[in-house]
Amino acid sequence: MLVDKEAYLEAGINIGTRRNVKDMEEFIFRVKKNNLSILDIDKTDERIKQAAQLLANYEPEDILLVSRKANGHKAIVHFSDITGAQRIYGRFMPGSLTNPNSNEFTEPEIVLVTDPEEDFLAVEESVKANTPVIAIADSSNSLDYIDHVIPANNKGRRSIALVYYLLAREYLKARGEIESDEDFDHEIEDFEADEDAAEEQREREEAHEQE
Repeated sequence: MLVDKEAYLEAGINIGTRRNVKDMEEFIFRVKKNNLSILDIDKTDERIKQAAQLLANYEPEDILLVSRKANGHKAIVHFSDITGAQRIYGRFMPGSLTNPNSNEFTEPEIVLVTDPEEDFLAVEESVKANTPVIAIADSSNSLDYIDHVIPANNKGRRSIALVYYLLAREYLKARGEIESDEDFDHEIEDFEADEDAAEEQREREEAHEQE
């Protein structure tokens, strides 16, 4: 595995939600008595490997990372700083991928979203632009228009950080920029949102549940 299974468990990468959709059934290991879905770590690990290999087919400037949710901001910024990939965090401006007259317009060849529900506008515009989409998806996420899924907890700051940490490391290895894990001079904490971001995320999720 890319990291010890214990590291995955400590990050809570396998913790889904109390809601699961048919699209994600194949990635769910079991459902607890309280209806909480537990994702299959082996499949998560394999899908991260595959995603990194897929991204490695593209130059960094042709990759766009997107995260509306606060817990993903630091992760995609650090990934971007390390690799040279593009990033959009916070609000995704309409037309960013479809309107050449927009100040935010960009033409990536592949897009990676942190949450297909939160980042739905980026997914929709990617489809219109005929751009493939990789998504980190939880048990409750629909996979409409998603070309490659990474099944993982996409709400917890530690889990999101670990996914991007591994993607960055494996991307650089696949591109031949580093030779081994030991050459990757970064820690998971470098990708991890601070407590303020985590609190902001909790408040937004609570507000969303009340809508």
